[in-house]
Amino acid sequence: MTQEFSEALQSLSADDSLALFRTSAELSFNSIVMTNARHEIVYANPAFCNMTGYSAEELAGENPKILQGPMTEPAVIEKLRRDLKKNGFFSGSTINYRKNGRPYLVEWNITEIKGNSGEPRFYISIQKDITQLHAAESTGNLFAKAIDAAYDGIFITTAEGIIEFANQGFEIITGYSPTEVIGRDPSVLKSGRHDKTFYKGLWRHLKEGLPFRAMVVNRHKSGHEIHCQQTITPVKNASGEITHFISIIKDLSDRVFAELKLREQASHDSLTGLLNRRAGEIELDVVLIQAQEKDAPFSLLMLDIDDFKVVNDTHGHPKGDEVIKEVADILMEQTRKTDKVVRWGGEEFIVILPFCDDDKAREIAESIRAAMAGIEFEEIGHVTLSIGVTESLPEDTPASILERVDQRLYAAKDAGKNRVTND
Repeated sequence: MTQEFSEALQSLSADDSLALFRTSAELSFNSIVMTNARHEIVYANPAFCNMTGYSAEELAGENPKILQGPMTEPAVIEKLRRDLKKNGFFSGSTINYRKNGRPYLVEWNITEIKGNSGEPRFYISIQKDITQLHAAESTGNLFAKAIDAAYDGIFITTAEGIIEFANQGFEIITGYSPTEVIGRDPSVLKSGRHDKTFYKGLWRHLKEGLPFRAMVVNRHKSGHEIHCQQTITPVKNASGEITHFISIIKDLSDRVFAELKLREQASHDSLTGLLNRRAGEIELDVVLIQAQEKDAPFSLLMLDIDDFKVVNDTHGHPKGDEVIKEVADILMEQTRKTDKVVRWGGEEFIVILPFCDDDKAREIAESIRAAMAGIEFEEIGHVTLSIGVTESLPEDTPASILERVDQRLYAAKDAGKNRVTND
């Protein structure tokens, strides 16, 4: 610092000094957060808000420990407290968590600011997200130690699905050591128990940058099946491109597995994996309440496979099941992630489209109809769908909207089938 600059700083008033600090902090690429002596956040700059996902208003008055989570190292936090008490300064790194629950590796310094009495008045922390997921170096020693110590199985793949890292928990659960799987893809764990609908749903979430969570049957190195709860989270770079996937697998005990399986069976159709009618009725109740509270309409589709009895009678129930599963696949492909797809019964389906008006709903319905009409089944040929569409009304009940969409479905049938009717 030059003498001229030093003298200039000393000449500033308290208000000018505060304005200078705030302007510098607002423009800083590094994350800056200030707490008072009670460790309550009194200021967070835009870079800090961007890094954590919290707004300045949400952070005000909170303790920074809201950023801590399962993989935050207790030893680092203890060192932080000890260093601040002894030296008034701390430097370190650990894993914190954004508002959306995603972990990130942070490196930060904290400096104590004393008042006139010599007691701590504020703490200023300058932080940097140093999460880099590129081979062994990208995980970082701290990150690697934290996840390697976890009991759950954790492995990291590239965007192309090649495993770059696996922890000790992964070996305990799967039987594969890290050296056996690094450089391979996760299909080494495939049990063959999941069909293409399952994997379509998985990739649909991941490609949209959303975490995917499901109960998965994997295969142990020794050959037996492992029932796991698995979470896969995409990791993006600064440009918003997906560079890696972090997978966490939790081995479920027989008791927990049986409980989860019963819940799954209670709400999902066994043939298609879609919500069953009971679960669909609950979803319809919920979306009706939301629409009335938020004064935002939703739409409902009701679909029926044309001449399905002929398919079953002529070609047998296995072929009929093949057609039903294909319809389920199309519905998952052509609808949005927020939509609810229900096997309503037999060859009939409904789709709940939250925050969707009649025009958009008809567009979605037409894409479903066209996709089905374009498929030719072996031995059967082409199979079509008739679809009714309706938009919710403020006074609707589940019974009234279902009756209305049912009438429109049968209007489509009466008009010649293989069509969409919304009036």
